[in-house]
Amino acid sequence: MTLKFYWYPKCGTCRKAKKWLDEHQVSYEEIHIVDNPPSRSKLEEIYKNSGLEMKKLFNTSGQKYRDLGMKDKIPSSSVDELLDLLASDGMLIKRPLITDGKKATVGFKEEDYEKTWLK
Repeated sequence: MTLKFYWYPKCGTCRKAKKWLDEHQVSYEEIHIVDNPPSRSKLEEIYKNSGLEMKKLFNTSGQKYRDLGMKDKIPSSSVDELLDLLASDGMLIKRPLITDGKKATVGFKEEDYEKTWLK
């Protein structure tokens, strides 16, 4: 399966991740995270497959995160409520977000990419 690469072109971290994927000849489908955010069911699948804590899926440095007071909401919200919120706005999702349907990574750490996406 082709990787789904959810990104925001103006994001420096996303551009670094894209460059890394290109340099390592990893094929992927580019998806603009704001214009075409992952669906709630896709986010749930990514959450379950990534093994990450729910808060790791949030773009904690984003304006939207601060505007909504997410820092205080996350600890007291259910997974379902948080998935609904993430699905409501691509700018709330930490990026880049990459998934192959089984595994997922958020953000860009070269060692994570090497372990996860180089076969």
